[in-house]
Amino acid sequence: MNQSEIHMNPNALVSYLQKPAEEFTKDDIIKYCEENQIEMVNFRYVAEDGRLKTLNFIISSKEYLETILSAGERVDGSSLFSFIEAGSSDLYVIPRFRTAFLNPFSDVPAIDILCSFYDSTGQPLQSAPENVLIKAHEQFKKETGCTFKALAELEYYVISERDDRYPSIDQRGYHESEPFAKWEALRRDALVYIAQTGGKVKYGHSEVGCFSDGDTYYEQHEVEFLPMPAEQAVEQLIVAKWVLRMLGERYGVGISYAPKITVGKAGSGLHFHMMVERDGQNITAENGKLSDMSRKMIAGILESAGALTAFGNTIPVSYLRLVPHQEAPTYICWGDRNRSVTVRVPLGWTCANNMVAHANPVENSQMPKINKQTFEYRVGDGSADPYLLVAGLIVTALRGIRNPKALEMAEKLYADVNIFSEAFKDRLNTLEQLPTSCYASAQVLASKRDIFEADGVFPKGMIDALIKKLQSYNDDGLNERILGNNEEIAKLVAKFIHIA
Repeated sequence: MNQSEIHMNPNALVSYLQKPAEEFTKDDIIKYCEENQIEMVNFRYVAEDGRLKTLNFIISSKEYLETILSAGERVDGSSLFSFIEAGSSDLYVIPRFRTAFLNPFSDVPAIDILCSFYDSTGQPLQSAPENVLIKAHEQFKKETGCTFKALAELEYYVISERDDRYPSIDQRGYHESEPFAKWEALRRDALVYIAQTGGKVKYGHSEVGCFSDGDTYYEQHEVEFLPMPAEQAVEQLIVAKWVLRMLGERYGVGISYAPKITVGKAGSGLHFHMMVERDGQNITAENGKLSDMSRKMIAGILESAGALTAFGNTIPVSYLRLVPHQEAPTYICWGDRNRSVTVRVPLGWTCANNMVAHANPVENSQMPKINKQTFEYRVGDGSADPYLLVAGLIVTALRGIRNPKALEMAEKLYADVNIFSEAFKDRLNTLEQLPTSCYASAQVLASKRDIFEADGVFPKGMIDALIKKLQSYNDDGLNERILGNNEEIAKLVAKFIHIA
């Protein structure tokens, strides 16, 4: 990070301490608290339900502040994770200093810090989701010498009272502006607060979904992030979801990341773009086309695409979104720019670097060559455990890199087809489909579990617990049973409206 990036950084700690967050130390946090009249420190951590939990510390002295930053604190793990028994449930939560931010909502000046879980022996908790992701990324870096970067596209609905002064057009909300987009101001506030909490935001916009149901109005939006190393990509997503909910509460509206609000209207996905860097350079594309390494990674992801739904599509409502002949994927394949495939390769500026000069004839400076190429996993939704989903993407991508037949597999699964056209029906019939329920997802995970347990990344007990939980929904054939029954669909959606 250069001086300009530090000077313009919206994170108050970065600009005050004049150093990037990755270099924060305990002494830095203490210094900021002392010199800025910080009265409270909040430890934040993610439990099994995917939501941020909070442990508040009122700062009574410098010595007490130093103690909690040095040693962390004890928590009841059995109340946070179902796989931890009450008889031996104590866990430590230890702050990760690089995640510190000034809480934008607290009436009391407060610093929030994300924490990691450690067991009774002082070792990282093997089944903690953030530790699974760390293990996956370390294995990837060890074998490839590369950094796995990711960025999320966070879609959500704002739920409010109906207002027809500037009526929206049903399912035509993509990139709409105020006053036709009713909740643009909330989204703008979210972008500011997310940046202040350390998130690297790419942009925000309104999405396709907008509709009214009686006196209630539903409006869909999206926040997309910049690529970050895998662990930080997930951290900024989790904090962003909290920020949006907090803003929704203050605006007096609901915020939902549920995969589906109602049948026939756009659902909300949680897409992850991926890229690979070596020595700080994006090697996802080379010489204007997707690199062989990227193709191998895609092949590995597609080989286990069905099993990945166990981490990314974890509730029955997920499978109201993953239905044929809509934009969300159902077929296991990949393609360029096609939004109906499991993995999409979007435009990446590899061959289009002169557009700014053309649009601005008076611009005389040489435009830099830009390589922002990514490839995008489009199946996940807001019910995902993002730590486990990204860990799963890394594990399967690495399996593809290891596979000597991966390029052949990638060629076979390339299907840049239009799912809405009868002309491609025969091609679609050759492709495997994603699971259609949590129960089916559990079955696929059980058949592929060795892939995720390899290298000790996913603990066996964690996979057992995931399979058991997914099977417990007993939702095999649910879509067919409730199809057309709006009352039953509404009950199901309401049950999971505030998932993750």
